Amino acid sequence: MHGLDLTMTWVGILSLIIFVTGYYFIAMEDKYYINKAKPALMTGTLIFMLIGLYYTINGLDGKVLHHEIEILIFEIAGIFFFLYVAMTYIEAMIDRQVFTTLRYNLVSKGYTYQKLFWVTGLLAFFISPVADNLTTALILSTVLLTIDKENHKFLVPGAINIVVAANAGGAWSPFGDITTLMVWVAGKGSFTEFLFLFPVSFTGWGVTALLLSRYVPNGNPPFAKDEAKVEISRGGKMIIGLFALTIMFAVSAHQVLHLPAMWGMMFGLAILKLYIYFLNQTSTKEDEVKREKVNVFAFIAKIENDTLLFFFGILAAIGGLHFLGFLEYFTDLYTKFGATPVNIGVGFLSAIVDNVPVMSAVLKANPDMGVDAQSQWMLVTLTAGIGGSLISFGSAAGVGVMGKLHGIYTFSSHMKLAWTVLVGYIVSLIIWYFQFEMLGIGA
Repeated sequence: MHGLDLTMTWVGILSLIIFVTGYYFIAMEDKYYINKAKPALMTGTLIFMLIGLYYTINGLDGKVLHHEIEILIFEIAGIFFFLYVAMTYIEAMIDRQVFTTLRYNLVSKGYTYQKLFWVTGLLAFFISPVADNLTTALILSTVLLTIDKENHKFLVPGAINIVVAANAGGAWSPFGDITTLMVWVAGKGSFTEFLFLFPVSFTGWGVTALLLSRYVPNGNPPFAKDEAKVEISRGGKMIIGLFALTIMFAVSAHQVLHLPAMWGMMFGLAILKLYIYFLNQTSTKEDEVKREKVNVFAFIAKIENDTLLFFFGILAAIGGLHFLGFLEYFTDLYTKFGATPVNIGVGFLSAIVDNVPVMSAVLKANPDMGVDAQSQWMLVTLTAGIGGSLISFGSAAGVGVMGKLHGIYTFSSHMKLAWTVLVGYIVSLIIWYFQFEMLGIGA
């Protein structure tokens, strides 16, 4: 924090009004047919333009504002380029028919919509601790579309299931979510302590999935018996391996080399580009007949740029509110109400505001968590991680799936079934209390 409380100044009040207005249009995307990136980008950039104007008019030290902007740009760039590379790899795998092959293998076995619902959910829960919740959600939402892009009654509960599973799976791994990574790096929990959140995360997701499954239609997705078998195109399996390697680079860059995680991702992108060059240089006769040349820039051109710009805008907006002093207020609640109620509330706040800046504010304030500080830090890690599932754009995973299932998985379609997520959230809290507070397991 820069030391100035600007919440009650004209710039603070006006910025808050702009944020609420922008957030309204983000939430009502499917009502006004305006892409969420537009109001998010306008809100985030306008707030800082006004802050800059306020500093200029009042002759304040512009270096302070410039320093805060540099920190914010670094934070945004870390997420922006991480997503940029992850999305590029996903488009590369789409091009190499990885997901259509997975879809063929699932559907050709005669799996029903119900079974596919559970399979994709389980995959999301167990992949996200390694590949991070956003990447996992992007991959499996792509699989959903390849299974049946027309059946909204399957796609909507399937999408919610993937978002909840990816967020829950990411909560029990230090690098499964950005917020868990922040808590781990800050030294608030060891690697093994996060693993104790597994029963809490799994049970909460399981309850939500069980309730959601009631809305999944019966029957099987469309599949003709004479449908031609689909296989992964040349180079596809290698690209899958390179993607896994890139995730390892991202984790090791941050934990071992003291570099931003996105640096490892960009290194992985460099390797992908070199591999595609090698692939084209060693093209087969069949490729030459088809004149098939793989182009990395074709993958990049297909990524969801609106999703990237949404993240830029919303993180800039939250950064502006933090700079003005708004995000500092809720930390005083720890002293007034105690750690447990506030940490539970953090989950609901994460759904509305976004869990990354909320967790950032908690860590910067470093509130007194009481005598059971260790279990409380695990609680706020859990609630910030899974609380974002309550609203469609409350987490990176949700925003990513909204981009992939544009016009299908929306704010309103999510909110119709959000009660199932809330029930799972409450069950997670009960399990946490029983495990950490009563039994002392993991505390």
